[in-house]
Amino acid sequence: MATVVIGVAAFRDRLAAMSLPRLVVTPQLMGRPVGAPNDKTRQREILLAALDLLENAQAGKTIVDLT
Repeated sequence: MATVVIGVAAFRDRLAAMSLPRLVVTPQLMGRPVGAPNDKTRQREILLAALDLLENAQAGKTIVDLT
């Protein structure tokens, strides 16, 4: 089963060390990797980035840093 992990920048180094197949790193606060409650625009943006990575990653251990 293909997976994408969405994590916060505070844990980027630890997540990268885990050799995850696909990782999206967001600048959000800990505990809110896809954004603040009710911020539907940002949540959608992050989820679409994760789905895009799932579909288009060319190699394993791909990391995408969102700003």
